[in-house]
Amino acid sequence: MAIRLLLIDDHAVVRTGLRMLLETEADIEIAGEAGTAAEGLAAAAALAPDVVLMDIGLPDRSGIEAAREIKARSPRTAVVALTIHEDEEYFFKMLEAGASGYVPKRAAPEELVTAIRAAARGEVYLYPSLAKLLVKDYIAQEPSGAAARTLDGLTAREQEVLELLAEGAGNPEIADRLHISPKTVARHRENIMGKLNLHSRSELVKYAIRKGIIQP
Repeated sequence: MAIRLLLIDDHAVVRTGLRMLLETEADIEIAGEAGTAAEGLAAAAALAPDVVLMDIGLPDRSGIEAAREIKARSPRTAVVALTIHEDEEYFFKMLEAGASGYVPKRAAPEELVTAIRAAARGEVYLYPSLAKLLVKDYIAQEPSGAAARTLDGLTAREQEVLELLAEGAGNPEIADRLHISPKTVARHRENIMGKLNLHSRSELVKYAIRKGIIQP
C-alpha cells in the first residue's frame, strides 16, 4: 500500500518540485498539498495522511506549532520537517513537537525519500549532522558511569535487541544477526516496550540515546 503524503510549504515552486520528485516513487502517493499552516491543518484532518512533509517557516503560523497540533489530533500521522533551518533551536523544538524526521533542504533527494519511508514505518530519521546534536544533548543530560548504563531491568538479550532496534534494524535483520527467529525478536521487542513503557520506535530511539546506547 502506498504511503499517503501531505505536502505543506508556502512556496508553490517547492511543492511542485517535491511532487515531481516524489511521484516517481511507486510507494509514495501525494494525497494533497497546502501553502499555510491553517490549510495544512485542515488538509491533515480531511485526508488523514500517513506522513506530513512540512516546512517550519510558514507565513501564518510556525510549522512547529502546526506539527504539534497535527500530532495531537492524529497521533498515527507522522511528521517530517523539510527546512532550511539547521540550528539546534528549531531542531529540538520540532522533535519535541513530535516530528519523526528532520531533513534540511540541501539534502540529497534519496535522503528525503528515506526519511518519508522511515516515518511511515513508525521509525525516526534524522539527517546525520543533526542526529549528532541530539545524541550529544541527551548524553550530556544523563549521569555518567554505571548509573547511565542501567537499563531498567532489561535482560542481556533484550539490551542487544534494543540496540539493534534503535539503530533502525528490522526484525528479520535482528534475527539474522543474533541467530534467533523473527518470532523471538518480536517477543523481545514487545517485552522491551512493555518494561520501558514505550509506545513507538521514536520513543525507543530517544531512550537509547539518553542511555548512551547509540554513540555519535
